[in-house]
Amino acid sequence: MREWLRSVWREPRSPDPPARLRRDWALLAAIVVATLLEGLLRTDLASPAYGIALGLGLAPTVLWRRTRPLLMVATAFVTCAVVPLFVGHQPEAASLSWLLVLPYALFRWGSGREAVIGAALILAKIAVSAPLSDLVLGYVAMVAVFGLATTARYRARLWLRGIDEAKLLERERIARDLHDTVAHHVSAMAIRAQAGIAVSRRHPEAAVDALRVIEAEATRALAEMRTMVHALRRVQPAGLAPNPGLADVATLAGGSPVVEVSLSGDLADVPATVGTAVYRLAQESVTNARRHARGATRIEVSVVAEEGEVRLRVSDDGEAGPAGGAPGFGLVGMSERAGLLGGVCEAGPGPGRGWTVTAALPRTGAVA
Repeated sequence: MREWLRSVWREPRSPDPPARLRRDWALLAAIVVATLLEGLLRTDLASPAYGIALGLGLAPTVLWRRTRPLLMVATAFVTCAVVPLFVGHQPEAASLSWLLVLPYALFRWGSGREAVIGAALILAKIAVSAPLSDLVLGYVAMVAVFGLATTARYRARLWLRGIDEAKLLERERIARDLHDTVAHHVSAMAIRAQAGIAVSRRHPEAAVDALRVIEAEATRALAEMRTMVHALRRVQPAGLAPNPGLADVATLAGGSPVVEVSLSGDLADVPATVGTAVYRLAQESVTNARRHARGATRIEVSVVAEEGEVRLRVSDDGEAGPAGGAPGFGLVGMSERAGLLGGVCEAGPGPGRGWTVTAALPRTGAVA
């Protein structure tokens, strides 16, 4: 029990709380309107001006409830406990129910010690000011708010952990692809060097040609290694296996729903890392479309190799999912792979039906 309490006390704040969003200003406007309407229209209030002044005075606390949760809770609940001592009665305004968002924000975004101190203030305020008949109801309501906020907090933490794991998995896959690519270049260098040594005495010009090939392969290998160093920090060892390339995107054609593949542009001399990345992005997009595009009959895959970048577009004619939802871990991995190579990958509902994935990768495949 002591260890649990210590872990709660040492719990850090939730990372990256949003400061002020549009919905916060909308909430503030709704609070102001509700407070004014209740004070002006209700006839059973003992002191309408008191309720209006208290509600409007505390309304701005919603703007800082995430970044300063304990301060906002202390300001609101201490004020609600002290002011009635001078007025002579508790506020009767139902519009003050918005104060529940403050303890929710405290447990959702605050640290463990802030939550403990804030909960003590809130429960003490209820114990001092609430009638005995409402005491249990007030405690139950607050505990429910605390529990709801804590659940949202840990669900968000699990989601962030899943995103980190998806990014790490994608980095491991990229590491394997890059490892295999560099191994291919080094093997080619070794074979050319051995051939050059074997024929150097009888055909010196062949040895010179071998050196030129070795130089070209070494340059490519260094570029691939530079990409790996810039893009990856944690690389897991992997076995050697042939990697798919840009031309292998054509192998995704066929199946059900039918996949139509179009390759155009200058496909020659595209670095292996870029070709593998385009293939992986296309493969993941086609797999997602077959799994999630309801009623899809056709999936179109288009790869265009331009002078400075390689573009990928995958679209289907199925029923698109709801817009604005959180991206799945597969999309997170795709964005991670594209970003590590200096490119971008985006996904969303198509202009008509279905879902569209677009990606653009620098043709050099190297991160600046």
